[in-house]
Amino acid sequence: MALAREPGQQSQEPRDAADQNFDYMFKLLIIGNSSVGKTSFLFRYADDSFTSAFVSTVGIDFKVKTIYRKDKKVKLQIWDTAGQERYRTITTAYYRGAMGFLLMYDITSQDSFGAVQDWATQIKTYSWDNAQVVLVGNKLDLDDDRQVPTEDAQRLATELGFLFFEASAKDNIHVKQVFDGLVDVICERMNDGVNGDAGPSPGTTSAAGLNPDVGAQKGCAC
Repeated sequence: MALAREPGQQSQEPRDAADQNFDYMFKLLIIGNSSVGKTSFLFRYADDSFTSAFVSTVGIDFKVKTIYRKDKKVKLQIWDTAGQERYRTITTAYYRGAMGFLLMYDITSQDSFGAVQDWATQIKTYSWDNAQVVLVGNKLDLDDDRQVPTEDAQRLATELGFLFFEASAKDNIHVKQVFDGLVDVICERMNDGVNGDAGPSPGTTSAAGLNPDVGAQKGCAC
């Protein structure tokens, strides 16, 4: 996949990215080790397509998808990041402004699961304090080759305060539910912020991705 430009530079977005007719815009990042299926997961969600022929993502790329949650039109700007260490400086530059993260591991790879704590630390270090995270165990279609017990992943997600799903981009299992769950918890946190609890600060880039004013000054009823 093509390397996206540095934050602050103009990049060529998908055609529907120019659509300004929406209630909220959320910037989401998919992170995790290389080869856990991040790109396949994004393509399954955004385009309802799957191929096993993807090469490793170079740097970062993104897609835009508009959804409806409780009568609200929500534009999702979903960034697909490279998992290799050599791209870490590039990808962490995009953490700022993200309202949510999909932290993905491969249920057939204990190594990818072992890296979850490190990725969680990256989120804590480079993103805003109230960014929401869902832990996703991908490749559920390969359950016969499982190395990571569901109970272990659920326990870690609970310790970290993350949502948790097991899913399959190939078989389209729980893909939509992962994104819907993340969007819903972001909305809940935004409503908490409007009601006086911790939440995004109005007018900051951490509130709504590339457009700091969208969603930052309104409660989310989605």
